[in-house]
Amino acid sequence: MTPAQSRAARGLLKWTQDDLAREAKVSVVTVRNFENEKSNPQRATVEVMKRCIEAAGIELISANGGGHGVRFRDPLVG
Repeated sequence: MTPAQSRAARGLLKWTQDDLAREAKVSVVTVRNFENEKSNPQRATVEVMKRCIEAAGIELISANGGGHGVRFRDPLVG
């Protein structure tokens, strides 16, 4: 997950940085610094944030030539 994907996913979910921090059980400073590209948290920390976002119904789209993105997961696909 990229910092931009994190920001975009929160926007779709109408989550604040505090909301993501609470869901992922990390500090809001960790979320803020990651999204503002001021630090690179450990991979495991980003993975926890990513799993929380995905559990809330967001699909993170890899670049595959067209750029990273986010979207709501199709409930029919799973």
